[in-house]
Amino acid sequence: MEKLLEKLQENKYVLWILILTITIIWGYAWVLMKESLHYMGPFAFSSFRFGIGAVTLLLMVFFLKVGFPPRESWKHLIVVGLLQTAIVFLLVMFALKFVDAGKTSVLLYSMPIWSSILAVKFLHEKITPAKLAGLLIGMLGLLAILGGDIWMGQDVHVIFGELLIIIAAISWGISNVYYRIHVQHLSKLQATAFQMLFGTIVIFFVTLFMEWGEPIQLNADSVYYILFTGILASALCFFVWFVIISVVDMVTATLSTLLVPLFGLLFSSFLLNETMSFSMMIGFMLIITGITVAQLKQPRRV
Repeated sequence: MEKLLEKLQENKYVLWILILTITIIWGYAWVLMKESLHYMGPFAFSSFRFGIGAVTLLLMVFFLKVGFPPRESWKHLIVVGLLQTAIVFLLVMFALKFVDAGKTSVLLYSMPIWSSILAVKFLHEKITPAKLAGLLIGMLGLLAILGGDIWMGQDVHVIFGELLIIIAAISWGISNVYYRIHVQHLSKLQATAFQMLFGTIVIFFVTLFMEWGEPIQLNADSVYYILFTGILASALCFFVWFVIISVVDMVTATLSTLLVPLFGLLFSSFLLNETMSFSMMIGFMLIITGITVAQLKQPRRV
């Protein structure tokens, strides 16, 4: 692993190709998540997806001889799994029944806004003028999307779905802060594998309770959606992502995730024929601008 990190640090072109590849896969995954609802319920798909993802990661843990996390960390991994895997994707997949895939990706990737707010309170990070301005701009973006839909008389189910996605983004932000406080000392692969395992268990029981007896169609398309999102988008991409953030600064890493909703919008537009409203475009630009501004470093005073 150390040799791989050294090679990536030496070859920045390979590093950026990896970043671009991951963000394209994550952006394309939104189309598959939306399309999967034609074949099964949102919770059943999440059970299949993260079940496959968790098994893949656990096999990587075994073959790479990473080992089990210490027992005192299990309760924290359960919390992270509940917040980051279970709550986020149960809410997002349910919301996808009503909300376009492209819009869902934009709203969910408002997560850095909520992470920044929570970091000030719980990680005692300073709220710089740049962060404050970025947060305000990002909030305006969310209001533009929600307010635009309300103003245009959008279906109440769509508004409800959008609110669920924002709650999911907040849950993701909480998990990031909780991870920094309680789990950061663990191996990245170890933490990802076991939090996904615990989150998947929660999703499985929710599926049994909410979707028992509902039809599940397993065919070439639906199996492809499960395998792509489970193995590639969930397991392998997260593993490569944690390798990447080990060799680049967090500002660069955070800014690169802004490509995900961009690709999500592009793929959804071309493959699902989704259209972007004016308020959607304004909201997207404001959220992207807000997150970018919040990441700016203040110049040092001489």
